[in-house]
Amino acid sequence: MFLTRLVAGMTALSDSGRFDEPNLDGTKGDYISFAAWEWPQGVGLYGIAQLWRATGDDSLRAVLEGWYARHLAAGLPALNINTTAPMLALSLLWRHTGDDRWRPALDDWATRLMRDAPRTAEGGLQHDVSDRLNPGELWDDTLFMTALFLASYGEASGRRELVEEAVRQFLVHARYLTDTGTGLWFHGWTFTGRHNFARARWARGNAWVTACLCDLPELATLPDGVRDFLAGVLRAQVEALLPLQTQTGAFRTLLDDPGSYEEISATAGIGYGLMKGARLGIGDERWLAAGLRARDAVLANIDANGMVQNVSYGTRMGHDLQFYRDIPLQPTGYGQALAILCLVEALHHEGAVG
Repeated sequence: MFLTRLVAGMTALSDSGRFDEPNLDGTKGDYISFAAWEWPQGVGLYGIAQLWRATGDDSLRAVLEGWYARHLAAGLPALNINTTAPMLALSLLWRHTGDDRWRPALDDWATRLMRDAPRTAEGGLQHDVSDRLNPGELWDDTLFMTALFLASYGEASGRRELVEEAVRQFLVHARYLTDTGTGLWFHGWTFTGRHNFARARWARGNAWVTACLCDLPELATLPDGVRDFLAGVLRAQVEALLPLQTQTGAFRTLLDDPGSYEEISATAGIGYGLMKGARLGIGDERWLAAGLRARDAVLANIDANGMVQNVSYGTRMGHDLQFYRDIPLQPTGYGQALAILCLVEALHHEGAVG
């Protein structure tokens, strides 16, 4: 079964040393192996958590519980946008099991995030990461890595201020990152110079957004006006995405650049959002058809070991479009997880996928 292979592939990931990205505190950065506490692993855990919720497979729960127990015993890293990512799956684990051994870590992290995380103008969460500070910068990645956790844990814990903060982040980021000319999203914005860097309509950044806009209303109760506004943002994005899907069902790493390569993590994330948006009634049958084509492209890129191929490595903010075209390919936890989300969502539409 493809989903079983994807989990096996994710948990087998190891850091070969190909990329040398030391953290600000001098420790080694590990953005590949399943062992590290970082954003690729955090996205990976969310994929496992959603697969566990969909199937009830207790072996997946055991994977999650073992991973978090090891890290909590060893001590957690410094808080930033990306190291918040693993907290999302932990919030799901806690809210669906009621196991209160996870509650202190969740509560402490949420409190410190609200109190200590650097802000941009207008209260946006500044996209600081383990190996770099990014003063005054908003990135679309932040919504998946941080805002979904605030929404999920806030809803489950009754800490309404966390849900309200998540909503604010979606609104601030939508204000500065949406391209009103197309409906797509730019990768980033800086208040220093007030511009969108390379004005890159980067595929995986748009995939974070497509997925987030479908997941947020399920993770937390939103005011009607906010829910309707964000649904409109999603519809505008999808209307721009649909004509950009290639004949293979994939999306290119620069969505509107025919010269850039087809990128499978973005294809999976967008496909997930398209299918889920159709199921939730936000979109129509065109969304479902495009989502299923994206699903087929994902399936075609899973190798015999369960590794998702043609996934671009972690992508910093680019100051020109060539930067995005040159990002190398590397199997990663987020590639595995976005494929899992895509295939799990496909189960709602046409039964088993493999």
